[in-house]
Amino acid sequence: MNDLDLNTLLGPEDDEGSGRRGGRGAGRRGRRRRRRRNRGGFIAPLLAFFVLAGIIGGGGYYGYLWLSDALVPDDYTGQGSGEVIIEIKSGQSASEVATELERQGVVASARAFTNAIANAGMSDKLQPGEYKMAKKMSAAAAVQRLGSDNRLLAKVTIKEGLRLSDTLSTLAKETGKPVKEFTAAAKSTKDLDLPSYAKGRLEGYAFPATYEFQPKTTPKQMLTAMVDRFNQTAEQMDIEGGAKALGRTPHEIVVIASIVQAEAGRQEDMAKIARVIYNRLELNPPMKLQMDSTVMYALKKYRTTATFAETKIKHPYNTYANLGLPPGAITNPGDHAIEAALNPAKGTWRYFVATDPKSSVTKFATTEAEFNELLAEFKRNGG
Repeated sequence: MNDLDLNTLLGPEDDEGSGRRGGRGAGRRGRRRRRRRNRGGFIAPLLAFFVLAGIIGGGGYYGYLWLSDALVPDDYTGQGSGEVIIEIKSGQSASEVATELERQGVVASARAFTNAIANAGMSDKLQPGEYKMAKKMSAAAAVQRLGSDNRLLAKVTIKEGLRLSDTLSTLAKETGKPVKEFTAAAKSTKDLDLPSYAKGRLEGYAFPATYEFQPKTTPKQMLTAMVDRFNQTAEQMDIEGGAKALGRTPHEIVVIASIVQAEAGRQEDMAKIARVIYNRLELNPPMKLQMDSTVMYALKKYRTTATFAETKIKHPYNTYANLGLPPGAITNPGDHAIEAALNPAKGTWRYFVATDPKSSVTKFATTEAEFNELLAEFKRNGG
């Protein structure tokens, strides 16, 4: 290879540096320039890398914030304020309830509520009804408020032995609904699921118990619930089978139970009073029942004893004037009175007198002479 070819490959030498020394100096200067160029070429990509990393890192941070915001739904804190009534309808899912809560401003987001109720294990435990909530509650607080114990309910206790008219008045007072609505519902007995042997009469079949009614429960639905409770009790006690064994109809058992309920001052006397009723009915010829409670029912009065003049009134419920049982019940008897009517005590008694009105002690007699002695004791005690 000649010099020309080498120069062509290596590039031209510095004109000022002829000779070996000049050539070496020029070479060193060239290498320094190349190292500076190489250092500049390394720094530039490094700077570009750091810039890019900063951009990616910043984007990642803000992306993390965005993702966190997307994954953690909006939620309020605390118990909120104000008042909102929320109704959970039968069959509604937790997500449907969540949507309604968000719509009414109870929770900040439906997703916050569905997350909270899932965490509480209550997604499938929501009970239909109305609940008193607040505005801007935390989702967790809203879940707690929707527990079944917090449903808006009217608790009504119907005492044993109340007449139907008093039962309707109690229902109206405790639920805040007009008594005329209950009276109207009580007249439409075909819609109340009464047993066939009730003969369309509600008196005696509105079972006394403690009930819990939701605010939107109608009077008809309340009375139906009471009849349903009677039907359950009748099935448990086998009223139809028991009545057949006693030679009575199920309706007659209810009538007898209603009289027992009205006449008894104490539960322990009920079976004996039932026996007195059966003994009078089964005499041949039969004896009139002569129950003051039936006369008071006819007169719409509430005393325990009837006057002589009152026992003379013409009325189908006056058992002083008419043989046999009255056409219907005179109270709504409880399970103890029904049990007594189905299982009367064994005995020959035909009379009973509450000899001490203050203590409600009742004594029993078989003969009329014994009965007169009990009446005298009754009078001595202020009766």
